[in-house]
Amino acid sequence: MDLKQYVRSVPDFPKPGIMFRDITPMLASATAMKEVTRRLAEPFRNAGVTQVLAAEARGFVFGVPLAMELGAGFVPVRKPGKLPFETHRFSYDLEYGSDSLEIHTDAVCANDRVLLVDDLLATGGTIEACMKLAEQMKATVVGAAFVIELSFLNGRKRLDPYPVNSLIRYQTEEADE
Repeated sequence: MDLKQYVRSVPDFPKPGIMFRDITPMLASATAMKEVTRRLAEPFRNAGVTQVLAAEARGFVFGVPLAMELGAGFVPVRKPGKLPFETHRFSYDLEYGSDSLEIHTDAVCANDRVLLVDDLLATGGTIEACMKLAEQMKATVVGAAFVIELSFLNGRKRLDPYPVNSLIRYQTEEADE
């Protein structure tokens, strides 16, 4: 199955010069979502994953079925103030400022083997923050999985030395490559 046919390219969204990769057609197809889940899980089936960790919101969409596929738990990582229990926070810099993510203090532990997941790997800042939170909590990160990777933005480098599985890779910003 060619998963790229389920991604709509929308030029100049959310601002001029940006080619937005819209996954809504993929989400609308049960067949595509089953295939995405299977392919995201494949390289990590024998990695002993105990928790799948994802940042809101689109990471949740892929993280929950992936956790179910791997027989693991799911751990939500959210913006500050959104989780109801005690949290650890990780702050990181963006092109235009800074941001923070939080995780419950009891979400993962040193015995956990964590797989990070998101819909898209661009510059890698959000998923790197998830990785740092898991590492701070002494969990073992086994890798990261993405539906789409914008490889021209080099986000993969921020996840070294962990293995990265991305299903669809765009080498340039162009709509049809």
